[in-house]
Amino acid sequence: MDDKTDRISCRTPTPGKQPTSIPRWKFELLREHILALVPEQPPGIKAADLPGLVRDRLSAADLETLGSVNWHVTTVKLELEVCGEIQRVDAVAPQHLIQCRI
Repeated sequence: MDDKTDRISCRTPTPGKQPTSIPRWKFELLREHILALVPEQPPGIKAADLPGLVRDRLSAADLETLGSVNWHVTTVKLELEVCGEIQRVDAVAPQHLIQCRI
């Protein structure tokens, strides 16, 4: 299931921070769930709630092979921010996320 050569480089908006790479299947699985959960309109969804909400949507088999849900969700979320699929809601604390309008 995990082809070690088929990986996605996940970046972070933090300047100077090096990207990390994860298997494509993990990226695509989590991207799909994140985008299904993150609304298009403010107030958005609390970023801190995202790992638990994604975990609730995953099958037992996915949970068994994924590894750390929190780490992987955060990694994919950051890449989605960098590539402009989701964004942080301005002036809202704690951090909330919405989908970017294309």
